[in-house]
Amino acid sequence: MKINKAIYYLLGASVLVTAVSCNDFLDTEPITEQGISIENPLKTAADAENRMNTIYSAFGNEYWQLDYAMNGDAQTDNSYAGADNVQSFQQDEYRIIATNSNVERDWKYLYGFINDCNMILNYVDEINDPALTTARKTEMKAEAAIFRSLYYFHAVQLWGDIPLVTKAVIGVNSGNFDEVYSQVYPARKPVQEVYDMIIADLEGAIANAPSGSEKYRANKNFAYGLLAKVYASKPNPDWAKVKQYAANISGVGLMPVYDQLFDGLHEGNTESIFEANGNAGSVWAWGSSMFLGTDWKKFNIPSNDLVKTFTDAGDTQRFNSSVKFSPVAWSDKYWASTNYPFMYKMRKMDGTQNFYIMRYADILLLQAEAAARTGDFTGAAGYINQVRGRVNMNVVTVTSEADGIAKVLAERKLELAFEGQRWFDLKRTGMAVSILSQQKDGNGNILPYAASINQNRLLWPIPQGQRDNNQNLTQNQGY
Repeated sequence: MKINKAIYYLLGASVLVTAVSCNDFLDTEPITEQGISIENPLKTAADAENRMNTIYSAFGNEYWQLDYAMNGDAQTDNSYAGADNVQSFQQDEYRIIATNSNVERDWKYLYGFINDCNMILNYVDEINDPALTTARKTEMKAEAAIFRSLYYFHAVQLWGDIPLVTKAVIGVNSGNFDEVYSQVYPARKPVQEVYDMIIADLEGAIANAPSGSEKYRANKNFAYGLLAKVYASKPNPDWAKVKQYAANISGVGLMPVYDQLFDGLHEGNTESIFEANGNAGSVWAWGSSMFLGTDWKKFNIPSNDLVKTFTDAGDTQRFNSSVKFSPVAWSDKYWASTNYPFMYKMRKMDGTQNFYIMRYADILLLQAEAAARTGDFTGAAGYINQVRGRVNMNVVTVTSEADGIAKVLAERKLELAFEGQRWFDLKRTGMAVSILSQQKDGNGNILPYAASINQNRLLWPIPQGQRDNNQNLTQNQGY
């Protein structure tokens, strides 16, 4: 197998915009002394800024517009897969196989995004253009490091042990062949090593990242929030670090009205830590039409369980902001055509919908989790009640660690439904199998596929297409 083909399969289509195309790269074997020219693909300030625009335009990609929400919610008790995609049904019903095309494309997307970040991290310092100041180079690298950390955080949660690709390969000669090979045909690294690199990237980026007031950029507050989540999710969580980094977030607060978060009239608001800007020319937020509308059966259909959870809690405000019912021209085994539910947080249909990658309520509930884990039950209840108070819900008390975690998960389910969080929350807290195996339909019967979930199913398979092109990739247990 030629390395040019492996680059495509590992990094995905985004690598094709580098200076050396995959069709040209290493098209002869064996490598000669001369090899393929290694020349910085970023020569001017404009080249660097264009690459940064590419990094930010990823939020208009299918991964963010569709898959992220599906991965975080359709694999849980929040929603059914919806639509008619058999690959999505595999996700919904815990029967993914290694040739699942959704899994394959998300691997390619994530490593493609990582490659774009690597382009900045590897090559921006070599640009000799007076229009690109040292300060701007430093800031670019901080933003790219934060985004690379974000994507590795997603990948390690989906697959566990994963390759760590830190070089954007643009050429090869006899001197760098071993390095190129290790980047194009990488082996998987242990989860702990992945988290160590994520933490190093984030901690190193904070000093030069944009201010937290810049909601549409990879800013300091976002780096702090990611660090808090990473320290809560890694093997042997460090709850002191979770508390430290969450407390470092500044200049934010809860919006007074929950629905203002999603009405399209309060973008870049005080609760936003980092959001994708649907009004930017590079981000067309087409994903709303994947989840809302009666022209065809949509994805991520709210579950009977979620609707019952909102109803039983009397949580009218968040329910009305999260789920919209309409009569439709179809029905299924879950819902009748006369009153069919849709997720409603993505509701602007003109492509300009902003959406949150992180907001403050998420962090408050993470702080509640950290407090419960460290015996501060009064503090845990206080954080939860801040979130509940906005929607006029009764205060809760926390009596033990287990009680605190249960109440945090319950609150996160109501507060963050359809924001791509539930699957990862359940895995992080160790509650995924016990909760998801008890999913019920509208008649109170346990869903037939609920019993299929087990510890192996909490990780996706390594895509078979990747393994076919890289013999160094091993498979996850159970696939």
